Amino acid sequence: MRKSGNQEVRFALETKVFPHTPEATVAPEPFARALIAAVRQAGVAARTTILSFDWRTLQVVQAQAPEIGTVYLSAQQRWLDNIGAGSPQASAWTAGIRHADHGSVPKMVRAAGGRIWSVYFGDLTPALLQEAKGLGLTVLAWTVNDTAQMARLIDMGVDGIVTDRPDLLREEMARRGLPLPRATPVQP
Repeated sequence: MRKSGNQEVRFALETKVFPHTPEATVAPEPFARALIAAVRQAGVAARTTILSFDWRTLQVVQAQAPEIGTVYLSAQQRWLDNIGAGSPQASAWTAGIRHADHGSVPKMVRAAGGRIWSVYFGDLTPALLQEAKGLGLTVLAWTVNDTAQMARLIDMGVDGIVTDRPDLLREEMARRGLPLPRATPVQP
């Protein structure tokens, strides 16, 4: 980023903490504190958001570094379900916030103090998007690599799309006449 000279680049840093295998990573609080220190040392706090499926790290960031944004990730799939909607207990991933107490993921994110919800695109419905926006949340859909899905989500009104194919997303945005972010040159 420094070599490119682009001072507008934003950083989305995902913590990889797994509550079901705590021995595999550093515990959430020291992990988040170390990440906060690194972001501050690099001087990029204003351009950084910390995102995680494990909301415990996000709670630490919000309490100790309010200048750094947080993004609440969610998936309710067979291959990953960090919400546990069918359980009366709180999911190990959601910092004690129970789906049973709130009835929806947007309400859980809001209860956690979150302002940005990044949802697996296959879980997002127009009703959930409307609910989230009504709660004042910014809604991002991840990871969308298919142009038909990109178009569907843009039509639905998401605030952003996470993709491995920014070239395809830029093409779709250009086709619609949407403003494009400045390209960032990559310097070896």
